[in-house]
Amino acid sequence: MADGLQAYCRECSAEYYRQRQEAKGRKVRERVSVPAGHKRCPQCCEVKPHSEWERNKSTSDGWASKCRVCRAQRDELIAAQGGVCCVCLSAPATDVDHCHKTGRVRGVLCFNCNSGLGLLRDDPEAMYRAADYLEGNAWKPTLVAPGVYQLPS
Repeated sequence: MADGLQAYCRECSAEYYRQRQEAKGRKVRERVSVPAGHKRCPQCCEVKPHSEWERNKSTSDGWASKCRVCRAQRDELIAAQGGVCCVCLSAPATDVDHCHKTGRVRGVLCFNCNSGLGLLRDDPEAMYRAADYLEGNAWKPTLVAPGVYQLPS
């Protein structure tokens, strides 16, 4: 608006956003109230007191992104796989990878490999096509007549 304020209050804007996202078929996380001196861990979904968190000056609230217990579990996974990403085998493992359908943890990957899997929507067929593409075997339809394409078998 011209005065720099929103047209709706924060709660109404949040509800409108939720409705738009659900109409698109996207899941919107339920907002959890957190008492003062506590923080919610996105990994275990528990609200814990600040005594259960490490300090981190680079974050907006001054606390780590995950609680001590979840960070320790991640560190155990990293140590179990030698500290290296399971996919590229060269970068340090930093991000816990999980199946978006089941929630099962698969391992720890580097940021790039974890992002790549997510961008390909954890679809093995898309990953096989990407590997074929990198090897020079791109899947391309062949033009056999104007407007008529033959798909590869």
